[in-house]
Amino acid sequence: MKENLIQLITAFLGALGFALLFGLHRRHLLFAALGGMLTWGIYLLIHSFLQSPFLANLAASVFAVSLAEALAHWRKCPATLFVVPAIIPLVPGSSLYYAMSFAVQNDMSAANTYGHQMLIAALAIAAGISFVTVCRELHTTRK
Repeated sequence: MKENLIQLITAFLGALGFALLFGLHRRHLLFAALGGMLTWGIYLLIHSFLQSPFLANLAASVFAVSLAEALAHWRKCPATLFVVPAIIPLVPGSSLYYAMSFAVQNDMSAANTYGHQMLIAALAIAAGISFVTVCRELHTTRK
């Protein structure tokens, strides 16, 4: 429980840091950071039940983009302002780092393991973003 709380706080701070780095207006910072924290919370929740990084990343990215679309509509600004910070906690940075590190050390077995984890996470994130985007486009074209 304590570990999950630390992860949620870290996700909040990470999303906030990226929002600041990209120059997000002050009035949107809290919502962008909360989006990152909630997205990571969805990941932790789904992963704890299903033990599937793919499904956890997929569900979390669907949530992140849906939340960003809702916030964009409510705050009258582009959804991208909220999508990028919300997705940041899901980015498989450690898997990429370790895959490259082991590849440089010529340990291809470990590099393949971490590379596979990275690709699974990246594919799930991309699929979640694409799913929500297509659903939104289909909805807007039917009006």
